[in-house]
Amino acid sequence: MDRRPGGEALLFLTDEQLRQGIEAMFFAYRGFTADPDRILAEMAYGRAHHRAIHFINRAPGTTVNNLLNILGVTKQSLNRVLRTLIADGLVESKVGRSDKRERHLFLTRSGRTLEQTLSDAQRARMRAAFRDAGPEAVAGFRTVLEAMMDPEMRASYTRLKDSGT
Repeated sequence: MDRRPGGEALLFLTDEQLRQGIEAMFFAYRGFTADPDRILAEMAYGRAHHRAIHFINRAPGTTVNNLLNILGVTKQSLNRVLRTLIADGLVESKVGRSDKRERHLFLTRSGRTLEQTLSDAQRARMRAAFRDAGPEAVAGFRTVLEAMMDPEMRASYTRLKDSGT
């Protein structure tokens, strides 16, 4: 199939098929977050905590500003989450060496353990789904997800993906 932009070989989907795809994404996301949500609820944490832990783990030493850009949340919202994670000993904040205004974020040993538990649950679900779907479906799924990203988010995603961590 020709995948060049410009419409040479358009895939035609009806509104009903698109609606079904949207609903499938909603329900898949519920399943994808269900196991971590249960683990986090026991700690009185939510998905914002999970996202912060995930991306701090992916890029140890990331700055608060970088995390703000990745998560797309307000500074006030992120500060609330970070205060809790720092107070509970899951995240450590260090002042920047070259710029004292910067705050660099690292997971503590406890934070890495929690991140591992949350990610293990999600990896198990993804692994089973990918195995059932097969390699062509996995490649197509990634292509669709990347195509749905806003350009600046795709750039952030590509940087993380290419970092190999």
